[in-house]
Amino acid sequence: MTAAGSEQRLSNKILDANTSAYSRQTLEGRILHLGPGAFFRAHQADYFNQLNIQEPKWGIDAISLRSRHIAEALQPQDWLYTLELRDETIEYRTILALQGITPLSEYTPRAFLNPLLSLVTLTITEKGYCLGVDGQIDFAHSDIVHDLAEPEKPRSALGLLLQGLRVRRVQGLAPPVILCCDNLSANGIKLQGALTTLARAQEPSFATWLEDNICFPSSMVDAITPATDEGVRNRVQQSCGYYDAMPVQREAFTSWVVEVPDGVQLPPLDRVGVVFTPDVTPYAQAKLRMLNGAHSTLAYLGLAHGARTVSEAVSNTYLRGVLNDLMRDEVAPSLHSPADFDLNGYREALLKRFSNPALEHLLSQIAWDGSKKLPIRLLGTISDNLDAARPIENASLGVAAWCRFVVRRAQANEAIIDPLAENLATLGCRCTHNATTDIQRFLELREVFSKDLTESPLFVESLTRAYEKVVNIEREKRIFP
Repeated sequence: MTAAGSEQRLSNKILDANTSAYSRQTLEGRILHLGPGAFFRAHQADYFNQLNIQEPKWGIDAISLRSRHIAEALQPQDWLYTLELRDETIEYRTILALQGITPLSEYTPRAFLNPLLSLVTLTITEKGYCLGVDGQIDFAHSDIVHDLAEPEKPRSALGLLLQGLRVRRVQGLAPPVILCCDNLSANGIKLQGALTTLARAQEPSFATWLEDNICFPSSMVDAITPATDEGVRNRVQQSCGYYDAMPVQREAFTSWVVEVPDGVQLPPLDRVGVVFTPDVTPYAQAKLRMLNGAHSTLAYLGLAHGARTVSEAVSNTYLRGVLNDLMRDEVAPSLHSPADFDLNGYREALLKRFSNPALEHLLSQIAWDGSKKLPIRLLGTISDNLDAARPIENASLGVAAWCRFVVRRAQANEAIIDPLAENLATLGCRCTHNATTDIQRFLELREVFSKDLTESPLFVESLTRAYEKVVNIEREKRIFP
């Protein structure tokens, strides 16, 4: 096969030579997306791609907040890329809906000035919202400090949204709906709160306008999406006959649930499988605590066992048992699910999805940004179960495994990918593998552990026992120390 940069690289020319699902010429910039990483391109963009087969007008423009590499890879491909669906059978789709990506360094507010713009979506990860452990905007965050000082040169997604909406208001254009698609409980409410709080600090009258005119629906998104690697690039080249510098891969299963308030007009995504509901909370809580909580537990505990991927880790009888017990005995009782939501069936389906041998989902990828993920994925379950006198053993094991992950990385002088990386590295190097003293050090992280948890003897005792257990697992598996 030919290499990158040759005439056989994916492009409009290659697309025109094959059967295309629809014409890109009729697409309009009706969608603006912040954070066009692998998950967005494998999930939401695919839904719009399917909608365009029925009604080809839903074009997507995107702004990349942290990196230029996706834009640099896709621009020579006319913003086309390949989606690989990996299950018992493999399927390839060419995604045509994306019309361009602008790196933040080249951003101008004109992205918000398209009169047809009706929806702004975000996948910027939990840390991208600059929130504290209380779910409120963190005014000490360096990006927020910058955006308060220089609002015309935003660094944060919040600052960028404010500047774009302000310009759109001045031009008299209709306000778009703003839809958060990240793993935050009540994500629309949290985004609205953070944005209006920042606006109030910049310009109080504009905050009032936001509250009166902008709708922030909450949503839940679900699809296991491993990072792009050379394996998927090679498979695309062999199967599709062209080189794609930035394809994406995911499992065949996908879900998107959006809370739609009365009178709010969204693109008709319900035609292609998106669930519109008056209340997304039970769906989001089930996904965050069941899937994401189990995923994080498996990542940290699996790494302590020497496993590399999700499917490898879940094939371990002990680890599979921990996940099953966590979801059945600790997470499910904490959920208020709809009457027609089968939690037992959901748990069994998740274990099957985790076991998918066609997906090489690295545990190290899931382990990133633990300080932001754990409060949402595991600590909420623990807090609710403490209040209700329910068990917390397996959830504590997931948290303790994260602590040990930090210690191993720090003491091996390996990078920790986390907003608190510097603090975590210092903390990890101070640890002595004594459960009592090490856990006390971690509990001082107010960005992670709430005061209620740190003052709960039951939680401290459970976490200490779990930490000892993980240390023993490391020694047994000769991982560390």
